Amino acid sequence: MENMHVKNANGKLGVLVIGVGGAVATTFIAGTMITRKGLGVPVGSISQLATIRLGKREENRFPKIKDVVPLADLNDIVFGGWDIFEEDAYAAACHAEVLTPEDLNKVKNELQAIKPMKAVFDQNFVKRLHGVWVKQAPTKWDLMEEVRKDIRNFKADNNLDRVVCIWCGSTEVFTPISEVHQSLPALEKAMKENSSEIAPSMIYAYAALAEGIPYINGAPNLTVDMPAIWDFSAKQQTPICGKDFKTGQTMLKTVLSPMLKTRMLGLSGWFSTNILGNRDGEVLDDPGSFKTKEESKLSVIHNILQPDLYPQLYGDVYHKVRINYYPPRKDNKEGWDNIDIFGWLGYPMQLKVDFLCRDSILAAPLCLDLVLFTDLAKRCGMSGIQSWLSFYFKSPMHDNEHIAEHDLFIQYVKLKNTLRRIIGEPTVDFID
Repeated sequence: MENMHVKNANGKLGVLVIGVGGAVATTFIAGTMITRKGLGVPVGSISQLATIRLGKREENRFPKIKDVVPLADLNDIVFGGWDIFEEDAYAAACHAEVLTPEDLNKVKNELQAIKPMKAVFDQNFVKRLHGVWVKQAPTKWDLMEEVRKDIRNFKADNNLDRVVCIWCGSTEVFTPISEVHQSLPALEKAMKENSSEIAPSMIYAYAALAEGIPYINGAPNLTVDMPAIWDFSAKQQTPICGKDFKTGQTMLKTVLSPMLKTRMLGLSGWFSTNILGNRDGEVLDDPGSFKTKEESKLSVIHNILQPDLYPQLYGDVYHKVRINYYPPRKDNKEGWDNIDIFGWLGYPMQLKVDFLCRDSILAAPLCLDLVLFTDLAKRCGMSGIQSWLSFYFKSPMHDNEHIAEHDLFIQYVKLKNTLRRIIGEPTVDFID
């Protein structure tokens, strides 16, 4: 196979984070800084730790991905971003209480240098937060132009070669897709007319794409999951991906559901509940924001199990998801699942899963991988929805002609096969 034409990764890569003062963002940023100083291990990062099989199995070629795929070097990353609160990244990280003071102090000066730009904020889309460090402008179009100016200034001030934009902010209230999201002219008109259907995240996404910058949607917000933005992404020859980082409970669902299906075991019901105490938990305590998250979480099982094809096994599944704000738990989320299954002759059985995880610790390596891989995609000339990155999302984006793939293992094969194609290696089907 011939190598895909890939622009080199020379120069600095800017990473602009929306919600730069949040728990996920500060954990991601601090962890990357600690890693590049050789003071920590980026556990959970495929781009940094995973190997990739090249060629036939008997060739015994299993290099690390970062050694054969032309990814940006961690030392070339420059962080910045926006937040609705003014505190610098060090103060925000201390407030989040995810990483210990001992770890944060390893990169204290670097974190303190990251001071957020004023954010685009609309109380109607995040009911439980009250932004104090926010932009003011006559229209949403004007706000978008302000964000574009921020991007250009950040790039110039830091002498950057390239930039990637990633949403690590809160979940917005549920926004159903409507006419204003169906075409680029309609979206632009709605922004200029201050339409209530234009969320802050859409303003950031449009601004990033207008500047030719890849956009990663780490929340279940509508944002880039609409025909208008798909068209804009193609027009700007810039990648987009999303949505909603796949970290704890849903990651387990994308593992356990394929297990049931491959063994042709039936499913009667799946009850999931979560307790979480960080800013995300507080935001999701609002019914509007919870509905957005619920839609993302509920789609997984149905897609994997295909009840239309297997009505006897999965045609009558009761699936319920609950998220409860519980401040004492802070970022240490607990996801509890009760799974009622049945086997031979319909005899019932149960699975119980209790995942005591750390939300931001699981999300941080996903952020790093997605930043590096979307930058790679841009340098490869890719545009539109990056379905090969579905591995990282609860609700993988797809256009109207395709269905999403939720099976974690199929997603993983697609991710690695795309990397193989990029470096001119044969794809692997694991039969050989």
